[in-house]
Amino acid sequence: MSEQNSNIRRVGILFAGGPAPGANAVISSAALAFVKAGIEVIGFLHGYSNLQNFDEKDAPLIEGEAYEVLNFKKIIGARNRRGIMIGTARANPGKQINKPADLDDEEKAAPLRRTYLGLRSLEVDALISIGGDDTLKTANKLFEYQNHAKVDKRVRVIHLPKTIDNDYNGIDFTFGYFTAVHFMSQEVRNLQADALASGAYFIAECMGRKAGWLSYGVAMAGEAQMVVGVEDIPVLMKNAGREYNGFLDINVLVDHIVDLIRVRALRKQKHGVIVLAEGLAEKLPSDFLEATTRDEHGHISLGDVHLGHLVAKMCMKRLEELGLQKVKINGVQLGYESRCASPHAYDVMLGSCLGVGAYIALVEKQLDGHMVSTIGQLEHCFVPFNELVDPVTLVTEVRYINPGSDFHKLAMLLSDDFGTRV
Repeated sequence: MSEQNSNIRRVGILFAGGPAPGANAVISSAALAFVKAGIEVIGFLHGYSNLQNFDEKDAPLIEGEAYEVLNFKKIIGARNRRGIMIGTARANPGKQINKPADLDDEEKAAPLRRTYLGLRSLEVDALISIGGDDTLKTANKLFEYQNHAKVDKRVRVIHLPKTIDNDYNGIDFTFGYFTAVHFMSQEVRNLQADALASGAYFIAECMGRKAGWLSYGVAMAGEAQMVVGVEDIPVLMKNAGREYNGFLDINVLVDHIVDLIRVRALRKQKHGVIVLAEGLAEKLPSDFLEATTRDEHGHISLGDVHLGHLVAKMCMKRLEELGLQKVKINGVQLGYESRCASPHAYDVMLGSCLGVGAYIALVEKQLDGHMVSTIGQLEHCFVPFNELVDPVTLVTEVRYINPGSDFHKLAMLLSDDFGTRV
């Protein structure tokens, strides 16, 4: 559709939250679709950081500082670049909005109001939000704020799902997931070689927030001997004869890993790699989480717990208590180094599809308050925010691995935890 047939003259794009491989494929493909149609594209720098602090007099949005124009010169050839061409941040203008009524509270809604006014100061007609479920929540709050404020001129909002964690409802796989899995699985393969050479074990704590998608993918592709995710806790506790009350008894996890090491020792295999989902740390009792910090969205910094190191030390101690020959177990953390890895072709294709989907949603379908998704062979579909965000709590639901799913069964079948399988 040409510019003459569209009511959109200028569109804004922002990226928020953690980096993900393929980010530039999404941004540049979205921009390319609009620029080809004669629609100007603005890339806001570092998420909502400047928008939420907008003030026409004291903090105006200045080109080169708060945004840049994404023209052909900047976007051509950008699809495979590492990093994020417009930067990112975790700034959250909807931080104080916890229920719909808060949108009518002038003080709580002030950052959203400044964001809206900042967009309108640049005559932005639509905003493309790229980010994880927290960024989706913020996009929905900006969408709903305009309903509550009864603004004269709407800024339409379209969201593109992003997370290497793949814990997103409304889409099968998110861009960056497979690149991150590949990158970290190669690290696990390196650890396997190290473990074999030194006769040791590695406990690799894998990024992924609450769900186990990333750790399971890494374990399967990296041929780890065991993987344990948040989804496995209820069965672990049950097999240990313990009642599951929402928390993980770390001693149950330690015993589970020690059982594997003992079984492998009987088979003369005295090395290996065990992958743990970082989300397990959030299920530990509160005394393990006292020193952790929280981000702008209230999430615990799971890396501060150092779960892999903690479990490694406890496993070595347990083996000594059992009178077994000393086994060297090392704890490592995997994740951050994968977030700006060179994207695989699939993630470039998926990201490009989502980017172009934003153009289709806004210009061809005239949508507002929708997330772009894909089904089948990269066919577009568009999911309303109200199907993804709880209308009462304004929060999203994490997509966990179904313990009875084929994905879960596949990981269990490929693991080496004979006799100890959850």
